[in-house]
Amino acid sequence: MKQLHSTKGYIPFDSDYFDQIEKAMNDDCKIHYFDAEGQVMDANGTVTCSFSPDNFAHFVVLNTDTAIRIDRIITLNGSPGPAFDEYDLFALQCLTCMGGM
Repeated sequence: MKQLHSTKGYIPFDSDYFDQIEKAMNDDCKIHYFDAEGQVMDANGTVTCSFSPDNFAHFVVLNTDTAIRIDRIITLNGSPGPAFDEYDLFALQCLTCMGGM
């Protein structure tokens, strides 16, 4: 299995998000997420399961044998994931400066 992240720096998220993961099980999905280097990536596939290698960090697994750390998911089928707020700040970062004004 291609694990895209270590469990280092794992950010706990609202446990209600597991309901979203459960709804996505066995469905084709498009997931936007931050990779280990902080780059925005996307993956397509069927969600086959989720797991926790250390009873702390949680991963979702696609049928493409790709594991994505749940706390790094920006969107799952267009619905905001645990990392959406971080992405929103990342995407709007240039709007916080005065651009030389």
